[in-house]
This record gives sequence, C-alpha cells and structure tokens, in this order.
Amino acid sequence: MLKIAFIGLGNMGIGMAQNLLNANYSLNVYNRTKDKSSTLKGDVKVFDQPDKAVDGQDIVITMLSDDETLNQLANGEHGFLASMKNGAIHISMSTISPDTSRELYNMHKIAGSHYLTAPVFGRPNAAAEAKLFICTSGDVETKEKAKAVLELLGQGIYDFGTEPGAANVVKLAGNFMIMASMETMAEAFTLAEKQGLDREQVAEFFGNTVFNAPIYKNYGTLIAKKQYQPVGFKSKLGFKDARLASKMALDAQMPAPLLSLVYNRLLSAVANGNGENDWVEGIAGSVSTDAGV
Repeated sequence: MLKIAFIGLGNMGIGMAQNLLNANYSLNVYNRTKDKSSTLKGDVKVFDQPDKAVDGQDIVITMLSDDETLNQLANGEHGFLASMKNGAIHISMSTISPDTSRELYNMHKIAGSHYLTAPVFGRPNAAAEAKLFICTSGDVETKEKAKAVLELLGQGIYDFGTEPGAANVVKLAGNFMIMASMETMAEAFTLAEKQGLDREQVAEFFGNTVFNAPIYKNYGTLIAKKQYQPVGFKSKLGFKDARLASKMALDAQMPAPLLSLVYNRLLSAVANGNGENDWVEGIAGSVSTDAGV
C-alpha cells in the first residue's frame, strides 16, 4: 500500500485525511497547529516539521490556505520538497495561482519528484463525505499513479490536460462563478424581501424549479436564511481567490466587471475585520446591509 503524508488539516483537510485513514492507509501528518490532528482516528503519525513528515513517503498531499503557505512549507526552513524521495508525487489540492503550480512542477522535476495539480470543489461537509469534485492537470503517468488515492477523496475526477496550471485556472474560474451566483441570489432574495415577500419561500421556489442546481439550492438556502454559521469557507480566503482570478483576467487583458464587484464585496469584509467570517456572509450579508434589512 502507498505511503502517504498529508500536510494541512484545516476545515477541508481534516475530513480528507480521515477518509484515507478509513480506507486503511497509514498517514504521516503535519499541520502548523499540531492539536488539529487529535480528532483523526486510525494509523496516524504526527510530525512537527514538514520535511520529516514526507521522508520515505510515496505521496505527499497538501491542502493549504494559500500560495505563500504552500511555498513556505515546500521550500522554506524544513521544507518538504528537498526531502521527498525520488519518484514521489506531490498532489497539490489547494486553491492557488496557476503560476505557483507551474513553478512547483518545474522544481519537482529538477528534484526528481513529481507534481500533480488537483484542486477541489466542495465545502467541508463534502470533504468529510468524500463527495468533492476534483480537477487535475499534469503528467499522464502521474495522474494514473495518483488516481486510486484521489478516488477515495471525491465523487468525480476531471482531467484538464498536461499543463500544470490548467486545473488551477478551472478552480479559480469556478470559485468566481460561485461568488457571482451568491451575489445574484443575495440581490434577488433581498429584492423580494424589500417587496414584502418571504425570502426563504422565494429561494425554495427557484432552487426547485428554474435554478435547480446544487449551488442555487445549497448556497441559496444559506443566503435566504442568512445562515452564516458554521464557517465553511472564510471571507479572507474568498478574497484571496477573487484576487488571483482578477490577476488572471488582468494578465489576459480581459475586462471582468462582475469579478470586480465580488472582489470588492470580499475586500470590504476583510477591511472591516470580518475576514474570518464565512464568504456567504461576506457577500450576501453585505447586500443585506446595503439594503437596510
């Protein structure tokens, strides 16, 4: 059985790691906040440095908050990249810039290891239930070797070719679509509320008829009920994704007015000290506040 190191036990990573343990894998784990590993059940070894966690492992999975953290843990003091054994695979499942993936791909190639881009769609409950949608890009042989592990973490794997940054582009485009959908729903439900209608009834109607899709049903319920707890995805991370998507648009000389709108919604949440709140609150809560409801 493959030896796996898992780095990053946040809201998403903790459920993903547990699913691997449930499949009888042994895990080496590293997390900056060490006590996060205490809830894991199974054959777990906890390490206080990332380089020690990956020593001798066949696969290293990272689920980290941003590019800076990933780069630091990969290449900083006690970084894991130099300690990976020859031929080992780093599966990066974070939402990061495609440029970061391209750089890491080249670094791994020089070091004699492999890099696979595999960001995911789904909130923490989907991670815990192994119902994530996983996008991949990278070398064909690397994807094939990682397939059995990825299948334990999600309900579907979608291949976007060999260019290392491609799956990151899809992930950032998808997160922008989620943000834009939240803005649309928040404005529509608030408009109905301002006209004296029950916003929950309106959301239920749309979610079961013309907008019968998971985003409109699941996020629509949270927005209609103004239900912002528990926090599944922080506004500061949503802003990070909007910032990365905005940079892609700018680099491609593509005007993106709707992207600018949600970027500023989340920037406002962060600037007002609400970066730790759920991104649903960052967007939909701001719409409600602007409307005085």
